[in-house]
Amino acid sequence: MNEHLLIVEDDAALSEALALHFESLDFRVSRSRTLANTLSLLDANMPDLVLLDQQLPDGAGLDLLSPLKNREPSLPVIVMTGLHDLELAIAAIQQGAYDFIHKPIQIPALEHAITRALEHQRLARRLKALDNRTESAGNLREMLGQCEAMLALSKEIALVAQSDVRVLITGESGTGKEVVARAIHAHSHREGPFLAVNCAAIVDNLLESELFGHERGAFTGAVQRKPGKFELATDGTLFLDEIGELELSLQAKLLRVLQDHSFERVGGTQQLTTQARVIAATNRDLDVALAGGAFREDLLYRLKVIHLHIPPLRERREDIPLLAEGLMIRLARDLHREPLHITEPAMQLLREYHWPGNIRELENVLTQALVRARDPVLSPELLALRQSSPAPRKSGQDTPFRSPGGRWLTLDELEARHTQQVLDDTGGHKGQCCEILGISRPALERKIQKYHLQVPPGRQGC
Repeated sequence: MNEHLLIVEDDAALSEALALHFESLDFRVSRSRTLANTLSLLDANMPDLVLLDQQLPDGAGLDLLSPLKNREPSLPVIVMTGLHDLELAIAAIQQGAYDFIHKPIQIPALEHAITRALEHQRLARRLKALDNRTESAGNLREMLGQCEAMLALSKEIALVAQSDVRVLITGESGTGKEVVARAIHAHSHREGPFLAVNCAAIVDNLLESELFGHERGAFTGAVQRKPGKFELATDGTLFLDEIGELELSLQAKLLRVLQDHSFERVGGTQQLTTQARVIAATNRDLDVALAGGAFREDLLYRLKVIHLHIPPLRERREDIPLLAEGLMIRLARDLHREPLHITEPAMQLLREYHWPGNIRELENVLTQALVRARDPVLSPELLALRQSSPAPRKSGQDTPFRSPGGRWLTLDELEARHTQQVLDDTGGHKGQCCEILGISRPALERKIQKYHLQVPPGRQGC
């Protein structure tokens, strides 16, 4: 069914012109000239969007905002006004209007505002539907998007959730790999818990105990028996994050579990079994790790029955407005604040930014804006964006030990600058870069992720 647009405008000529234009765009259009008639129309047939004139014969258009929002909180309202009054615009946003348009009406600007408002409404309705599900479904709202890659990923999640095959999820840090894993578990038939283990955050000797458990006295500090995650997951899902950081010795033990569904606690002899489904994730290229002998081929094939890749935010910029609006709604609710109206200049900055931290960074930027905002509008000044990516350096350029302002650099800053310069000087050849720096390929990859370094295109896989 086509979207239903209600035009509340007492100027008959303007109302007719707007109705004819939007009917030509396949909208269903209703019209009203007064506050009283509008309320009766709403009771009979709720529209998808309202174009509301500020000055009506029986009162101010803003007086309609409260009744409109009481009937349908997600209903977007665009206020039309002939007054260039900033206080009026702020008052409209504070009372629940989605946007405001000045007269004389510029049709392209109005069409753009309506498109964004309807996207916002569809997102709000999806968020409401998701909120009716249990929290175990995860923050699926963070994965919403309309680009081809994300639509395909949504379909894959739905299909994979119905089976018990193992899944490998890849993508840069902050893209939402655990969100996808939780979504798969939430929509599966499994009734056991969802348990997550970050393989990069636990030292190797403790990671084995974390996964498989240990017996009393197995090592210093093991004062009692402890079940591991494989044991606790029962018939649920075990999410192994940063699987690329797993040492070879543990890879062999994990392979056995995947093959035989059996394991032993550290220091134990009893054979235990598990029916847990394993979903793994990594921000590393495991094919590169495989070629370098840092990852087992047989384990990779066991984990990679189904491969889901989450594209970085910079590769799906068309989704940024939808994601920003959705995150704004959730964050405002979590912080007990009213959502900010994201102005078009601010949204343009969000679309153009390179987002090295992906959705996690977008969430952080919007959270800061919500906390700092004094008005209900998110202006560009509230966006705490990094000025630029690390600047490329010319070959042979010395690395300074002070910032341009004279501040001594930290060791992390020096390491980031030095590593970036070597990457630039080698043209992005990671093998040469590792030789110059005297580090392993995994260590280089971790530094690139940690400092959000830029690898020159063309030889990134070398």
